[in-house]
Amino acid sequence: MSSVTLTDHADAFLNFLSVQKNYSEHTLRAYHNDLYEFIWYVAGQSHLNPENPKEMSSLLVSHVDALSIRAYLGHLYKKKNKKSSVARKLSALRSFFKYLLKHEVIKNNPADLVMTPKQDKPIPAYLTVDDIFRLLDSIDTDPLSGKRDRAMFETLYSTGIRVSELAGLDPDHVDCTAGLIRVLGKGNKERVVPIGKKALTAIGEYREALLHVESGLVMDPSALFLNSRGGRITERSIARILKERALFCGIGVPIFPHAVRHTFATHMLDAGADLRGVQEILGHESLSTTQKYTHVTIDRLMKVYDKAHPRK
Repeated sequence: MSSVTLTDHADAFLNFLSVQKNYSEHTLRAYHNDLYEFIWYVAGQSHLNPENPKEMSSLLVSHVDALSIRAYLGHLYKKKNKKSSVARKLSALRSFFKYLLKHEVIKNNPADLVMTPKQDKPIPAYLTVDDIFRLLDSIDTDPLSGKRDRAMFETLYSTGIRVSELAGLDPDHVDCTAGLIRVLGKGNKERVVPIGKKALTAIGEYREALLHVESGLVMDPSALFLNSRGGRITERSIARILKERALFCGIGVPIFPHAVRHTFATHMLDAGADLRGVQEILGHESLSTTQKYTHVTIDRLMKVYDKAHPRK
């Protein structure tokens, strides 16, 4: 058994994810938080002072077994963590110990002896066709901000890309002639996604309007969508603007950018799109991730069946 401390191994694992796996900063931050929350808990259970870095760094891999992981999960449940959060934290631990197993630091993965919490499968939030049309058509495109917002949300609905991918778009990522955009997704994996004419028109009108801005604003030439200061717009700003626009047009529940992604997928599948095609557009690694959108369609089909079939 290695005498290197648990925190040393955790840092080496995080470096591996960054350098070898090329994980995004967001994913690395999540892994870091999950791993160090667990180490902090085990340090406390081992009667070490987790607030003292010297004591915490004395923790060894040998201090961890399946029982300590189960106790940690129980601790998370007591803190009212959602099942999805507990499952994610356990997944991070599994990956960490799998890494240690591969590098012969340990002989068995203690996390393999712990069952994953059974997940609830809520139907993803989405907008009806009428609602999404009302949202898009309600945006006043006279001001520059309106042109930008219309272009952003037309693009979200037209392509189903993630809000992080939307914020990361550059002008040269858009091919108006081919009707395609180039997207940098999770794990820095690039994919090409079709984009509709309405979205391309909205982008064109917004970019044309930027050429006539006379405020002396220094604008970031590398970003497709800009904030009021001329820099690349952030994911948080996009979410805030969408929420405000949705409430303004009478949609009574808070709407987040991911709901527009759900809306895209649901409407595509409702219209008969191939599941694997939608999977490729969304950039999902697994088909099962895309299949969650079929729950909405199936529920609707069952209602139609129950209402119409003479011998149900």
